[in-house]
Amino acid sequence: MKKLKVGTRGSKLALWQADYLARVLKEAHPDLQVEIKIIKTVGDKILDVALSKVGDKGLFTKELGKALLAGDIDVAVHSMKDVPSQVGQGLHIAAVLTREFPQDALVSHKGYRFHSLPHRAVIGTSSLRRAAQLKNRRPDLSIVDIRGNVETRLRKMQEQDLDAIVLAYAGLKRLGLENAVTELLDYDMMLPAAGQGAIAVESRIGDDITQSLLEAVDHEPTRIATTAERRFLQVLEGGCQVPIACLAQVEQGKLEVTGLVASLNGSRLLQAYQEGNPGNAARIGEELAMQLINQGANVILKEIRQAGGNHE
Repeated sequence: MKKLKVGTRGSKLALWQADYLARVLKEAHPDLQVEIKIIKTVGDKILDVALSKVGDKGLFTKELGKALLAGDIDVAVHSMKDVPSQVGQGLHIAAVLTREFPQDALVSHKGYRFHSLPHRAVIGTSSLRRAAQLKNRRPDLSIVDIRGNVETRLRKMQEQDLDAIVLAYAGLKRLGLENAVTELLDYDMMLPAAGQGAIAVESRIGDDITQSLLEAVDHEPTRIATTAERRFLQVLEGGCQVPIACLAQVEQGKLEVTGLVASLNGSRLLQAYQEGNPGNAARIGEELAMQLINQGANVILKEIRQAGGNHE
């Protein structure tokens, strides 16, 4: 193959990810030409409704999957945390690129750190996971929905005079906006979304030529970690619109995974930990999910789905 067509969303962050894939592919295959094709997704079109109310786990990926199956593109690039735990039929995650630091960041144009936020401070986030963990620590906080790409949310914070917003550090870093970070939130306070900071490359099953090209850019530690996290998510049947968090890390030859399920208001928060052989990543993620189910996670998730329709 002389040319690879890469499908992506059109936001600055999505284009950064596509450009990054093109760069590492060209380093591995100097003769390869990479063409980037922008495809608009449902999530890009619906900007005035909270993600949790839209109720579709493939908001940012479905159209790219259709383009793959139609042969319009050879691969699709996604933020891993946007990829449903079950990808479309005939497709698979063919490579996972090196992960950026997966922590969440507090951004406050007023200079607040989390513990200095005033009583009843107003925090912007469209993530139920972030909202639940914030409310668990500080029930007095007022959480407001804030949608849009990274730059839009930073602008809305100032326009709406919010006290702070919470964003993934990875997105800020990739856009050169890390100076906006007021505080990196510790994992014991804010566990990230499954796949946060990782980039997924999706392709057609059976496309051996594309697969052979992608093997050179697949980052094994990130693939192992995200395999555990995504299996955890899959067992709990949770999309990005349920308060579920998970982080897996390979440390000194051992896979360590922490998972969390919370009620919408953060009053109930269940957390568990598993470790084991990195070669058993999927099983470890599954065992972690079962550990939380035994603690009552399925009861919390059932209540959320009944209360708000489909929060997945």
